[in-house]
Amino acid sequence: MRPEQVEQLARQLLAGEIPLEAFTQQVVMARIADVGEAQVDLDRPGRCGFPEVVYAPGKSVEVMEKIFHALLERGVEVLATRVSPEQAGPLLVRFPQGRYNEVGRVLRVPPAQPLPKPPGPQGRVVVVTAGTTDLPVAEEARETAAWTGAEVILIQDVGVAGPHRLLAHLETLRSADCIVVVAGMEGALPSVVGGHVACPVIAVPTSVGYGASFGGVAALLSMLNSCASNVVVVNIDAGFKGGYVAGLIAQNLARARAGASRSASAGPP
Repeated sequence: MRPEQVEQLARQLLAGEIPLEAFTQQVVMARIADVGEAQVDLDRPGRCGFPEVVYAPGKSVEVMEKIFHALLERGVEVLATRVSPEQAGPLLVRFPQGRYNEVGRVLRVPPAQPLPKPPGPQGRVVVVTAGTTDLPVAEEARETAAWTGAEVILIQDVGVAGPHRLLAHLETLRSADCIVVVAGMEGALPSVVGGHVACPVIAVPTSVGYGASFGGVAALLSMLNSCASNVVVVNIDAGFKGGYVAGLIAQNLARARAGASRSASAGPP
């Protein structure tokens, strides 16, 4: 648990908002929850910034339910990726407070008593798609970045076949702490976006395209060879990875800004 989370819990305890038992459970909780089929890593927020995420393929609904309970009992919002409709249906019955994004195949379940978080959004992430067919991967990125606490803006269908469409969004793009660009075909859009902004651009190649696209390999190689120096690349169709890294960047920048603001308001020693 991060120091600011412990401090917030202590304030809630002193104010009588939470009982001593809840404070103790949150602060001295076990680092691993053994649910039988899975060992849920509960210490990940303190080490890596965000909690463990559930990858749904290959897991039964029963196993996922156990993992969900282990996270929710400790105030963690569940994020499950690549959740099929067949998995989502029974899970939403068991967790009616959950929300399923059918396009992005992402299921999020908020806890009854969430862990304390800093006030306000943790930075701004803009997710951009080249075409409408890239939307499933973009939705996975959007949901993931939102789960990290970032404010997320989605800009759709502004690929290089109609470059004037992108120009209408330059102000929004330049307001971002990090941009995730999702594109298939020849994968040219991240380079174009990167040439307009002064923030990291995370390129996500998709498997969209005709035969010579080789299931996204052509877009991947194009992005890896980008001449825009601020473009970095994740794996094919890896919307989760793009959204997660963007959330980390945005969160760290938000903390830096908050620290600078506190120092400025305190004035000279």
